[in-house]
Amino acid sequence: MRRSSTPTARCLLRHEKRLNRSGYRFIAGVDEAGRGPLAGPVVAGAVILNGCRFREKIDDSKRLSAKLRERAYKEIVEKAAVGVGIVGEKEIDEINIHRATMRAMELAVLNLPVPPDFIIVDGNMRFSAACPVKAIVRGDSQSLSIAAASIIAKVTRDAIMLKLHRRYPQYGFDRHKGYGTKAHKMAIRTAGLSPIHRLSFSTR
Repeated sequence: MRRSSTPTARCLLRHEKRLNRSGYRFIAGVDEAGRGPLAGPVVAGAVILNGCRFREKIDDSKRLSAKLRERAYKEIVEKAAVGVGIVGEKEIDEINIHRATMRAMELAVLNLPVPPDFIIVDGNMRFSAACPVKAIVRGDSQSLSIAAASIIAKVTRDAIMLKLHRRYPQYGFDRHKGYGTKAHKMAIRTAGLSPIHRLSFSTR
């Protein structure tokens, strides 16, 4: 795997390089966005870099501004193999958020254009796959593949919430993206729950 052109990326490739030396070629980083909100889906991203060089900064999506995430997202989609998995609020209520997150991750991997031969995933999540899966705590700050996946998941989910804001403008989804902010909870008390709120989550 060739080094990325940014200093941040160079220090985030140690997990991928170690796996390359062990004979794994297609390493997928996986991360999610949207486990905690009161409304909307949970979204997972899966990314296989396989030698990509990036002009934009690739890092944990929480460390990047919305503008930098958008720019990074466009370059990742252009250069890397990308898969996305989305599980909506109704399924979240039916099977719980933990299982829904694993399902979104499984879908993201299945939607990759190239099947991975090893998967590294942020946190302590493990899910079913046709290849080995390794969980890395704080992986989005340690692995370039996982960081790229976190950007894919976050930007994809934010775009979904912006569309939902146009349908339900009274809740302010364009600002908080469904998270339980004071303003969001006040809007729920005023307008009630929308069809995209997670009924299994406390909205108090």
